[in-house]
Amino acid sequence: MSDLHRPDIPPSSTATQQAASTGPLKPGVRKREAWAWAMYDFANSGYTTVVITAVFNAYFVSVVAGGAPWATLAWTAALSLSYALILLSAPLLGAWADTHAAKKRLLAWTTLGCVLGTVGLALAGPGAVALALAFVVLSNFCFGSGENLIAAFLPELAEPDRLGQVSGWGWGLGYVGGLLSLGACLGYITWAQANGQGAAHFVPVSMLITAALFALASLPTFLLLRERATPQPRNTESAWSRVLATLRQAGRYRDMRRFMLCIVFYQAGIQAVIALAAIYAEQAMGFSTADTIQLIFLVNITAALGALAFGRWQDRIGHVRAIALTLLGWIVMVLLAWSAQGPTPFWIAANIAGLCLGASQSAARALVGYLAPESRHGEFFGLWGLAVKLSSILGPLTYGAVTWLSGGDHRLAILATGSYFLIGLALLAGVNAERGRRAALGG
Repeated sequence: MSDLHRPDIPPSSTATQQAASTGPLKPGVRKREAWAWAMYDFANSGYTTVVITAVFNAYFVSVVAGGAPWATLAWTAALSLSYALILLSAPLLGAWADTHAAKKRLLAWTTLGCVLGTVGLALAGPGAVALALAFVVLSNFCFGSGENLIAAFLPELAEPDRLGQVSGWGWGLGYVGGLLSLGACLGYITWAQANGQGAAHFVPVSMLITAALFALASLPTFLLLRERATPQPRNTESAWSRVLATLRQAGRYRDMRRFMLCIVFYQAGIQAVIALAAIYAEQAMGFSTADTIQLIFLVNITAALGALAFGRWQDRIGHVRAIALTLLGWIVMVLLAWSAQGPTPFWIAANIAGLCLGASQSAARALVGYLAPESRHGEFFGLWGLAVKLSSILGPLTYGAVTWLSGGDHRLAILATGSYFLIGLALLAGVNAERGRRAALGG
């Protein structure tokens, strides 16, 4: 029977374990270390908010590519390439990190790559299409790889029955960090525009601001976060053999396998909303640029509240049930956005999207940590990253294909995208967190 139908089961395996846990952190983990871990979410969120969602994407299409008909396709193709590279490399990087106890070392390299890649975007002026696309692929690949690596520290820091709470700290701080970076960039952009500067001047500076904030805010992570894993014998398994062994033993980890499939589908819906919400607001709702910026701020604020408030509640009601509730919320959001004829219902839908975004992202990371074997955190979070990046290709491409085939019907596109949440909910019903936890403890 699935946890979805078992309200009496706590997210830890026994009541004794719950009683023994006096706080959210494992023995020997200080609060400042957990804060340093969460600060990485704060640090890296500015990249996605400014580069992928709010500033550089539009700049690339209108200025770098000069508004060419192929500009949007080139942008989405570059993102898809970076996601494909993560798909291929994430499990291998995770397995190598586990074998060599090198999660923190790899995280440092991916952070450096994303920061330098963002700095490189500042060099992409009008006509520098190839340069811009190269640095987009580099920076987004490093961002996604680092996202997987920092997540793999979660089971080392939090008690098994408090993973949701600690995960929520990171996601909540992440949305605050995204708001800070976006606010800093928009403050500079407003000043630059008032002084007669165009996008070719203020967007490159915004990239430098984003890179600097990422580098500075990530310093606590590297100064205070400990690598608790120990190196494993190097002559036993290569990264490839560990991943292949996990795939061969998929029946043993059947709940993790089913949840990974579930993630592919419902995250496809989430990734489409993240990538295309601004386009939907403008094309279907007639929002201005100022309205869209306010929308992005609102979604980040409610997402932070959702991640922080939902984390502790998730630990109480169980991971599977918590994720199910967020998927129901996403379905309601899609229906409201699809049917909205005026701004009020759409703003309500945006608030629901924000709350569900923070809660569902935090809850998924916590459940992966709950189902991952002790010696394979990096590897299993690499698989998690693989599933999320596959959805990052699937969701936006579905939305784009529907708009193309329907002659630009964005309402039909978002309704079609919403079907991924229904599929995810159906797959989630077959996940039993306690059975999956027992398999992980035996692995």
